[in-house]
Amino acid sequence: MRITKVYTKTGDDGETGLAGGQRVPKDALRVEAYGTLDELNACLGVALTAVHDPELQGVLQRIQHQLFDLGGDLCVLEEDKVRFGMQPFPPEPVVWLEGLLDRATEELPPLEEFVLPGGEPGAAHLHVARCVARRAERRTIQLARAETVSPNVIPYLNRLSDALFVFARLVNLRAGRGDVLWKKAHKRGQAKPSD
Repeated sequence: MRITKVYTKTGDDGETGLAGGQRVPKDALRVEAYGTLDELNACLGVALTAVHDPELQGVLQRIQHQLFDLGGDLCVLEEDKVRFGMQPFPPEPVVWLEGLLDRATEELPPLEEFVLPGGEPGAAHLHVARCVARRAERRTIQLARAETVSPNVIPYLNRLSDALFVFARLVNLRAGRGDVLWKKAHKRGQAKPSD
């Protein structure tokens, strides 16, 4: 694929093209879903500038490639996948994320309170990415109610948001900071709201 011009002027009417050639509104559910994946990928790019752990860097880069694959899956209608002989998003990335989650959970201390986003810059960026991953999951679920979506897409996004949460905890743990924990209002010295 060679891109010779960044702007095409074909979207000036508020529509964009799917990979199968269909023109759809830019705010269509499908475009919202894969557009949010693009935003998530950009968040991971920012996180990579602040995560200095080589193991996690490699994992995040692999996830970026998987998100590109996932976006490619979502921008093709299911009937066009059949027509083009295109395979749907596979189950292996879901299984890979589950393995990462299991191994990371063994390294981390058990959670006894809610975790606040923060700590090391890399952890904070991963928490932002986690929130965008949840939004991508919500957008894709909305899409799946209206149109067919490959069966491994939503499980992948669900595991990914969990994984990003765990990776944020790992960044703080490996930096010697630990989790930033939420404290209930009465433990923070604030008065409880009156009835």
